[in-house]
Amino acid sequence: MSTAVRATRDTPAGPFTAVVDADGYVLASGWTASVDELLGLIHPSLAPTDVVEGELGPVGEAIDRYHDGDLSAIDGVGVRQRSGPYREHAWDVLRTVPAGAPVTYTGYAVKTGRPAAVRAAAGACAHNAAALFVPCHRVLRTDGTLGGFRWGLPVKRWLLDHESADLRLG
Repeated sequence: MSTAVRATRDTPAGPFTAVVDADGYVLASGWTASVDELLGLIHPSLAPTDVVEGELGPVGEAIDRYHDGDLSAIDGVGVRQRSGPYREHAWDVLRTVPAGAPVTYTGYAVKTGRPAAVRAAAGACAHNAAALFVPCHRVLRTDGTLGGFRWGLPVKRWLLDHESADLRLG
């Protein structure tokens, strides 16, 4: 039996919930107060048999620090996601896109080493269970518009503004 911890934090972009496994890895996260919205995103091979309300420890601290302006706070947080080889690689690559420097879906596909795989790169964003920690919000359409975001375009806009505002101050 595997138990995971869940907790919801208030953030300037709205309630943010994370599901963290016993080893401290994020299994799913996003701007929702409903853990049920997140549990369906977790790959069956990683799905906990029990989820309890609790403290997130270092993950919770990273969430708070990020929203308070320490954009690098999320970089060292471990994430566990499963899918096919390309998508898992694409999620790893997405974690290298720096705050304040969004890329287009085409640019993201190039970064994954498969420039023609724009739809596959977009699919990796769409199936990302660990929002914020795997920063799919940093990928835009070729024309610079926001594109989609599971947690809503106002949240994506807030995140991009938060990251670019911090860079302007530095």
